[in-house]
Amino acid sequence: MSELTSSKRHGNLGRTLLWVAIALSVLLLGFVTALTIRANPYYSDREANGISKYKFLEACKEQLAEDEQLGSLQGLLQQSGQLQAGQRLTAEIAPEPADLVDSVQAVPDGGWSLTVPANIQVNGGGAPLGQLPFQCGHSKAQNRTTAQLQLPGGV
Repeated sequence: MSELTSSKRHGNLGRTLLWVAIALSVLLLGFVTALTIRANPYYSDREANGISKYKFLEACKEQLAEDEQLGSLQGLLQQSGQLQAGQRLTAEIAPEPADLVDSVQAVPDGGWSLTVPANIQVNGGGAPLGQLPFQCGHSKAQNRTTAQLQLPGGV
């Protein structure tokens, strides 16, 4: 029998080191996970605010895309000849995601508030035509998110 297949060979030290390495890996993974959860910018108290910060931001983006004020502005631009018949105005929230998350404020009675600029574009592409203020809020009491694009001069 060769030395490699001998039953006299002791593998306890190798096995012990393997289990120690596995245990340390699990502890390190748990530590990193705990740190990541605490540093999560989307973390929010749903009980206090009625909706998570992530869902609030998604609802604001959806309502901005369907805003009636954007349709009014599009109609005015088409009547004045600045926008052609096949063109369509779209609006997108301007700030980068990190700045957007920082802009969300908790409302004292429960809910969220957001005021940021929105980029107005033709057909959703190219350079923005300009920016307009956008306000969005969620009321915990009414369990409703409302949003509005602020047009210049009360158009």
